[in-house]
Amino acid sequence: MRTKHSTAKRTTPQQNAAPAAPEPVDASTFDRVIHERLRLAIVSALAVNDGMSFNELRRILRTTDGNLSVHARKLEDAGYITCTKSFDGRIPRTEFKITEVGRKTLEKYLAHMEALIRRVREG
Repeated sequence: MRTKHSTAKRTTPQQNAAPAAPEPVDASTFDRVIHERLRLAIVSALAVNDGMSFNELRRILRTTDGNLSVHARKLEDAGYITCTKSFDGRIPRTEFKITEVGRKTLEKYLAHMEALIRRVREG
């Protein structure tokens, strides 16, 4: 004798539970130094490269010398990047690198943005 099995969908208590409310995210806690578009681009570019010259950054970010200088100085003053000036023969060379503080600040910023995105998607 065969037993009939129900075709009704079974649910577990976990499936019936309401989704957890997303954690509140306070946008006022954003780091204002890194939040600016060009500064975020500079730190992001340096995070995926061992170091970049002034000319390399200017070229990939498509910005002016003055704009790059101003924003790089703010990042350097905050301790997020280092700037080393040297000469290759008679040609001056400016090299930028991200610091450990800069890397941690970028990671915190990205985590904050991901939390905001999750919050928006979860409604």
